[in-house]
Amino acid sequence: MTASTLEHLTESYCDLLWNLDPVAATAAGVSRYDDRLGLYAEDDVRRYMAAFKSLGSSLEECDVESLEDEIDRTALLGQLRTTVHRFESEEPHVRNPTFWVSHVLEGLHLLLVSTATPLEARALAVAGRVRQIPSFLDAARGTLRDCPDVFVRTAMEMTAHGLMLIDEVERSLAPDGDTDFAGACAAARGALTDFATGLESGEDTDGSFAIGEDAFDFRLHFQHALRATAPELWRFGMALMESTEAELAELARRIDPAVPWQDLVSRLRDDHPAGDLLVGAYASQMDRARRFVEERQLVPIPAGGLEVVATPEFLRPLIPFAAYQPPGAFAESRTGWFYVTPPPEGASVATSERLLRDHCVFELPATALHEGYPGHHLQFLTAHAQPRLVRKVISSAATVEGWALYCEEMMGEEGFYASLEERLFQKLALLWRACRVVLDVGLHTRGMRFEEAVDLLVDRVQFARWNAEAEVRRYCAEPVYQLCYAAGRRELLELRDAYRTACGADYTVRGFHERVLQYGGLPVSLIRWGLELDE
Repeated sequence: MTASTLEHLTESYCDLLWNLDPVAATAAGVSRYDDRLGLYAEDDVRRYMAAFKSLGSSLEECDVESLEDEIDRTALLGQLRTTVHRFESEEPHVRNPTFWVSHVLEGLHLLLVSTATPLEARALAVAGRVRQIPSFLDAARGTLRDCPDVFVRTAMEMTAHGLMLIDEVERSLAPDGDTDFAGACAAARGALTDFATGLESGEDTDGSFAIGEDAFDFRLHFQHALRATAPELWRFGMALMESTEAELAELARRIDPAVPWQDLVSRLRDDHPAGDLLVGAYASQMDRARRFVEERQLVPIPAGGLEVVATPEFLRPLIPFAAYQPPGAFAESRTGWFYVTPPPEGASVATSERLLRDHCVFELPATALHEGYPGHHLQFLTAHAQPRLVRKVISSAATVEGWALYCEEMMGEEGFYASLEERLFQKLALLWRACRVVLDVGLHTRGMRFEEAVDLLVDRVQFARWNAEAEVRRYCAEPVYQLCYAAGRRELLELRDAYRTACGADYTVRGFHERVLQYGGLPVSLIRWGLELDE
């Protein structure tokens, strides 16, 4: 298989994916699908899965000319197999109404916030999507069955956010001369409301959200190219929780020997920016992290800005704290956006204080470097600049999230954190990611109940219960994602050790980072293969 053949097959994969999921194309910065929603009725899914399988067969039958081509082919095959397995075995389009509602919400919000596409083009595109919402949700009703209660409750909450998005679309993106656009928005609102009513009145089901150990291990192997299995990762997560709690206890002892680390964290959360200074505080920390990376020459910084802004009002129900949105892989603009949600205007002092405690000044530095430099923003920009198409469009969360969590540790090694308090909150973030490993494996392979998972976050990571419940609902719906932070960090630290040994006196941390990032977000084991460090 020549490089051009691989490129052609990758283009075929993108075309198939974006026809099945036009919202993914919008996220990638490809605008020709912007006026459409996805095709997830069972007959449509069967047709697309057959096409994905045929494409996989073509990939398998071709010879390759180089190691780099074999790495890219392996990554693409893993993605194809994961996609087919997800729809044929896990069936999110059949079992999870949030799958459908979130597709609508994402399809609208991406067009609302886009700055890369002209306003007139976005208005025409969003009109197409709005008009498809009633038929899209009709297809959902004809497809969904035996939905677990946790998915139903989440979908019902999300429909209220969808109504707000449609209101904003009608205000901000009405196409010129489209006299029926208001009526189309009203029909879309009615369809969402009817969909939620149908969920509320539906029969209770005993359906489980867990995908089971076989499906879990399949994802580990093909989606993330991890050798570990669910039982090993359970043990890893438990051990990481224990060791991180010990580190937290030691750091707390050095800060204030008189109080346990849990009480110290609670006390330190009283120190946070005022609501009107919150965006500026994050922007300052983003700039601080970028300067540190640049001054220490830890990794090349690609072109592309990062704007830190207050979350638009219509997105605040979906982004209660903060969130990063990368530029699309094919978008002309290289600017990423970091949204920060301040307390709502008119909120009581008690409500504002409760919300601001999650933006503690000692927590902001690790968050800033995780999301910005040298974390997600830098990695996405570098991946998007790669000449190989596979590395622009294929990624493993174990590499993407693992890289950002690895950066939290690496920046500490390089002297970024200015105080023991900042280091304390960096370790608290690591404890949260260790708990995620246990919860991901436990919920999907070990019979862990929803309430048990909530209690673990409340008791071990000091989450507020309402926040823990929202987190666990997401964990139930996104198997083999939450473990990726800590598991990916472990993979990268082990790869760095192997690279250092191989380089000897020529090792530099910048050199390691440059070699890793040239593979974009491909699984770490494939990066190891490319560095000729395969175990």
